[in-house]
Amino acid sequence: MKKEAIIEGIIKHKQNPNLRFQLKEKTEAFTSRLFYTLFDNDTSVAENIDVLEREFQEIVDLACWAPGKPCSKIWENYLNELPEILRKLNLDARAIVENDPASRTIEEVCLAYPGFLAIAVYRLSRPLYLYGLPIVPRLMAEYAHRLTGVDINPGAQIGESFFIDHATGIVIGETTVIKDHVKVYQGVTLGALHVEKSLTDVKRHPTVESNVTIYANATILGGKTVIGTNSIIGGNVWLTSSVPENSMVYHTPDIKIKSNGK
Repeated sequence: MKKEAIIEGIIKHKQNPNLRFQLKEKTEAFTSRLFYTLFDNDTSVAENIDVLEREFQEIVDLACWAPGKPCSKIWENYLNELPEILRKLNLDARAIVENDPASRTIEEVCLAYPGFLAIAVYRLSRPLYLYGLPIVPRLMAEYAHRLTGVDINPGAQIGESFFIDHATGIVIGETTVIKDHVKVYQGVTLGALHVEKSLTDVKRHPTVESNVTIYANATILGGKTVIGTNSIIGGNVWLTSSVPENSMVYHTPDIKIKSNGK
């Protein structure tokens, strides 16, 4: 096949005129600059705010191609959210320091803990999700997912002082509700019991009340599933029904140790 025919064939099958990969790249750069603006001591907040505004406008121009999308004046509203987002993130960082015996300082948490990075990007993407900005919040979430192994949908509702330890493999679905002072370990899934397109606008992920600890590789499914206040969910537990407050739920595997005769 001649090169001209190949080019014509590719052009013929490029069926998404609004698909621009620079939107992904610009969103990731914007997210990184947000992190510097909020946390890096050598970064000028005043200067970076102006740069962020320009970068955000470029993102909006790429993302809001459909008529009627609510993209105007989002930046001003989003900018007003940043001090409160930072307040919550400081509480998240403090929760990690206070609950993880391996952590020493807030600086260590902000620089080295993938769980904190995942929480930070979630909190930064959440208002944009609520404003209805298309695609961008998910791109931010996937950026954090790629860097940390934590997949938090920006639609989830997460309270204050959230603690993620070790991070890798955690999945938190779109309609999940997590209250205050919750601790989650690696491999935890807060997911849907059924996966059907008709459930798009239905609460299909669990609710986790305050002061709950969920240990590694636990799976909690279903929009009607509620984990009561002050409960502990042990490692490898599989739950599809609610748990009352002050409960301890644990899995008891049948482990056998046999001597090899030596």
